[in-house]
Amino acid sequence: MEEVGAIVVGAGVVGLAVARALALDGHDVMILEREQQFGTVTSSRNSGVIHAGLYYPDGSLKAQFCVEGRHLLYDFCEKRGIAHRRCGKLIIAGSEEEFPALDAVMAHGAAAGVGDLVRLDPDGARALEPALSCAGAIHSPSSGIVDQHEFMLALLGEAEAHGAMLVCDAAVERVRRKGSLWEVKVGETHLAAPILINAAGLGAQALAGTIEALDPELVPRLYYAKGCYFSYSGRVPFTRLIYPVPGPASLGTHFTLDLGGQARFGPDIHWIDEIDYRVDPALKPELLAAARRIWPDAEEDRLQPAYAGVRPKLAGPGMPTADFVLQGQETHRLAGLVNLFGIESPGLTSSMAIGNHVASMVEKPS
Repeated sequence: MEEVGAIVVGAGVVGLAVARALALDGHDVMILEREQQFGTVTSSRNSGVIHAGLYYPDGSLKAQFCVEGRHLLYDFCEKRGIAHRRCGKLIIAGSEEEFPALDAVMAHGAAAGVGDLVRLDPDGARALEPALSCAGAIHSPSSGIVDQHEFMLALLGEAEAHGAMLVCDAAVERVRRKGSLWEVKVGETHLAAPILINAAGLGAQALAGTIEALDPELVPRLYYAKGCYFSYSGRVPFTRLIYPVPGPASLGTHFTLDLGGQARFGPDIHWIDEIDYRVDPALKPELLAAARRIWPDAEEDRLQPAYAGVRPKLAGPGMPTADFVLQGQETHRLAGLVNLFGIESPGLTSSMAIGNHVASMVEKPS
């Protein structure tokens, strides 16, 4: 049996950020990823947006980690030359009936410490984006976009530079408590470590179910929320991200640009029972209608199915929005184990803050 200082299960952006933080603290880290390479599931199927921290309830982990993580992410990218752009974002109201929702966004942002938000009337919004159709808007200049793969590669590189090792195609089959160690079975290989971090994303609940010492009642129910994106070919008149006011379960179908200038509209939201990344072309009318609420001149023929992602939510349809869950020893009474549940949006933005917090939840190496 091979013994290491810490095992991190899951090599998405959050798992890599956790591994980096642990390695910087001096832990001998092994990262286990069931896929054939890192960052190919939720971390590669999102909008690539750096969120400012506008939407989340005061005092929530999402609010705390999003604002903290945004500062860490921008600083990390700027110092290492990672491709990103602080392009800013407009959150728009389509009518005066949506002004209370804009007010709520302003209030959440202010409570979270986002101090650069500006409320705009239609003329003010069109001064920034002349092609925009709205009754009012909020300008968030600190929102942006990042090359997720380049960011993850840098996180992995720093973790490896401090002794971490990534093992792919390594699905965890069982976890047992053996004395002060966590024994992890991967195929015919048995690993052991005093620290085990469950950062498996969509697979976090399933992994928790293999941990024989963990009370099943402490594993929250998982809901799959699928979101589809459609790309838009040709030139678009916007230089900023454009979002509607948020809905009850998502931030709404929005307009984003990647660093190469490719425009996208999405994601919508569909509650599903099994993970499915297919994008149904029949969704085009729905996406086109959402696009035209932002940009009335959007052309149907230029909108094409692109990709889909699935969020690991802890609240289903009609339920109050759930916060991130970072479950440590104070909850399950098991030393060295941290379960990360429901790490969806703003997980990318929050990743480095989550990594630092998880590292603070376990004992530093002697």
